[in-house]
Amino acid sequence: MHTNLPFFLAMIAAIVLLNMWATKLKIAYPILLVVFGLLVSFVPGLPVVKVDPDLIFFIFLPPLLFEASWAISFKEMKRWWRIIGSFAFLVVFFTALSVAVAANYFIPGFTIALGFLLGGIVSPPDAVSTGAIMKFVKIPKTTSAILEGESLLNDASSLIIFRFALIAVGTGQFVWQEASLSFLWMVIGGAGIGLLLGWIFVQAHKRLPTDAPSDIALTFVEPYLMYWVAEQMHCSGVLAVVCGGLFMSTRRMVFLNSASRIKGLSVWESVVFILNGIVFLLIGLELPEIVGGLRAEGIPLGTAIKYGVWVTLVLILARIISAYAAMMATLIFRPSVAPRASTRRRSLLMPLFLGWTGMRGVVSLAAALAIPITLENGMPFPYRNLILFITFVVILLTLLVQGLTLPYFINKGHAFQDFMNEDEEEKTRQKIKHELRQHVYHFLKTKHENELQGHAGIERMLKHWEEKTKANDDGWMSGKNKVIFIEMLESQRQYLSELNKDISINEEVIRQHLYQIDLEEERLKMI
Repeated sequence: MHTNLPFFLAMIAAIVLLNMWATKLKIAYPILLVVFGLLVSFVPGLPVVKVDPDLIFFIFLPPLLFEASWAISFKEMKRWWRIIGSFAFLVVFFTALSVAVAANYFIPGFTIALGFLLGGIVSPPDAVSTGAIMKFVKIPKTTSAILEGESLLNDASSLIIFRFALIAVGTGQFVWQEASLSFLWMVIGGAGIGLLLGWIFVQAHKRLPTDAPSDIALTFVEPYLMYWVAEQMHCSGVLAVVCGGLFMSTRRMVFLNSASRIKGLSVWESVVFILNGIVFLLIGLELPEIVGGLRAEGIPLGTAIKYGVWVTLVLILARIISAYAAMMATLIFRPSVAPRASTRRRSLLMPLFLGWTGMRGVVSLAAALAIPITLENGMPFPYRNLILFITFVVILLTLLVQGLTLPYFINKGHAFQDFMNEDEEEKTRQKIKHELRQHVYHFLKTKHENELQGHAGIERMLKHWEEKTKANDDGWMSGKNKVIFIEMLESQRQYLSELNKDISINEEVIRQHLYQIDLEEERLKMI
């Protein structure tokens, strides 16, 4: 352990430095991490990085999914639930089926069960890669919400396919009736357990005398507990974490105070950044061992690369076909919600760009590494190293080809130009700010009218919000003044929470205002 410690510390330092470099180059940092890991893997004398297949899901997935469920807008998910559901379930199944059929046809000895196993591994697009790339391009909030919602749920659907395929490969049979009942239990049971545990955790936070450090510590325990309990009940641990995380996220203003929200955001961002970085580095570092396994099985490297390229092409085509099918279905069955472009060319380009967002990453690697080394009868798992290698090729090609070209295509194709109104969000932001000032002013006038008369401190507070000016000293803020100020901040939160029910308002703007209120409350506590 001590001999490997410098290597692990160097990995973290490399993640930080490569992220800085990627930001400067304006490319997604997962691309640099994968390439760097691949290059480092050829350095002689470095320790071999191995992760227990039984622990790979449990180590990485719960915190990554939990953080993603807190970051997404649940309001937008409800608004676009049809297309998110179709991409997260129907498109994933269609992609897995396409890979299964293609692999069975192109790879000698590859059964349909092994094909579905591979399809379940490589079918879910990676949220981290997509999010990192979207920082450098401007797309509509609607499109962003659909991509985020899809990436949150497609992990669950793909891993359910992965689990059933593992059973089929291990037993050599697949009973559709039992599989259908198991599928329903995994979905319903996983979601139910996640919601139940989420409610219990919310009550625990509300009733226990927690502070910011203990709240943050508990939020790290909770996703692991959701995942573990669901898996023990033979449900989907991924769905449990996602549903429980979404439930807790929508109630963050109720059971967490301002200090817990502010500090927790920073801590979780750092931890998830490191976890994602480690996984993308592992993708490159694992390659030499995978290549060694291929040679041991007598599979030429060139042949394995060819299989990987074929599977990548199938994945890209399946997603693009699915995007166009979704557009056609929307135009036929729900034309009122279909976005309208000014030209036919842009209408045809939009699904192409959506289909081009299917970069693979963390979940695909975790699923591939989670394949057991041997079957229950002690025999080696068939084609394990080939599946790992194909997964690596898919991740590498989608990150490099799609990841590097997507910003260029979006900017040059102008597919989203008709739906981008750069002034709209700023107008909404200013409108909310103005309405919030009016709300505060009326709150003070109506609720504390008696205290306002002849009280210099509260008159100054009223003037502060009426003119939005800052006082030169904080000595006036004490005693009764501070109580009223905190009550006023809570009133603002309630106002914004009600305002957020308007589906036309971007929730990200609401969250920015809530974050500013939290900062104001923490500043007040320090006076």
